Amino acid sequence: MSSIDNKTLPEEEPQEFHANLKQLMLKLYQVAEGDYTQRSVGLGELSDAFNKMAEQLKEREKLLKEKLADAQSHAEATEGYNELLVELLSRRNEWLLVVDIDSKEIVYCNKKKQREIVQLSFCRTCKNRLSFQNELLKWDGKEQYKVWETEGDNDKYYRITSFLIEWKERKSCVHIVVDITDEKRMTSSLTSKAYHDAGTGIKNRLFFEEYMEMILREKQKATLCYLDLDGLKYVNDKFGHQEGDIYIQCFVELIRGSFRSGDTFARIGGDEFCLVLTGGIKELIERKMAELLCEFQTGEFREYRCSFSYGIVEISGEENELSLKELLQEADEVMYKCKRKNKEKYPELLRN
Repeated sequence: MSSIDNKTLPEEEPQEFHANLKQLMLKLYQVAEGDYTQRSVGLGELSDAFNKMAEQLKEREKLLKEKLADAQSHAEATEGYNELLVELLSRRNEWLLVVDIDSKEIVYCNKKKQREIVQLSFCRTCKNRLSFQNELLKWDGKEQYKVWETEGDNDKYYRITSFLIEWKERKSCVHIVVDITDEKRMTSSLTSKAYHDAGTGIKNRLFFEEYMEMILREKQKATLCYLDLDGLKYVNDKFGHQEGDIYIQCFVELIRGSFRSGDTFARIGGDEFCLVLTGGIKELIERKMAELLCEFQTGEFREYRCSFSYGIVEISGEENELSLKELLQEADEVMYKCKRKNKEKYPELLRN
């Protein structure tokens, strides 16, 4: 039964009542068409209910219009942002790809001239197509915002900034792709320079100290050989610094060529060097160094006598309690015993 069944209707003639009821039906149709200004009289509480309903519908229409205006304003702002983004990147070297979240179709690419009708598959044959395009299409946007790097073809590197966006009323994500190959190479070059000695090409003191910190921190067993090139000042003074550089390089090539490429050989001073080998192999390295010293001293490298001194200590891993400074001091003491013997053989080389 209707909710008005229990309400009291006005006492009036049947003919007049039916006329008012017919008028009410017409007003209901007009309300259904959106005219909420309609009002009813003459039917008591039935008219009151109609008038209240019309007021509520009018208020609801007002709220809906306000929401629609807000949505349109948001859409216009979004579209304006999109156009600004396109304008900013259309002339740059970066790639700008807009991908529909649901269909995974590329709906915009700044490397392709856009037409009125966007062909969603155009990037499949685009000459600027990125080799890792499928990785971009798989991104689901759950992180909202992401900056990541990847490697492309021909040793190229790219930085990708990905974020969600509303694109032409479609939920989409944007990928801004920047070629950072030169940046990577520059960083690699700077890193290489930071850890290498410019004069010899081997590792430098900075690398040696950081490497030794890791050895000691991780309690690794290792063998440290401290080397000093004998008579460098004598060679520089008598034959010139250019000859001194050649003397250094002859020594470096001898040591470097006699050990594995994975062993750490570093120049820590003008005529000071360190060789670090994994494992406790002190006796083996002592025999090897004695052979190399003999080869260096008796070989006909230059017109002057060549020689170096060395001191070897073993780093005992878990049992080691010595710092790097203390280890170097211990190796230096052993090295000077070797240097005194060399000085007895070649006093002119080690007179200073």
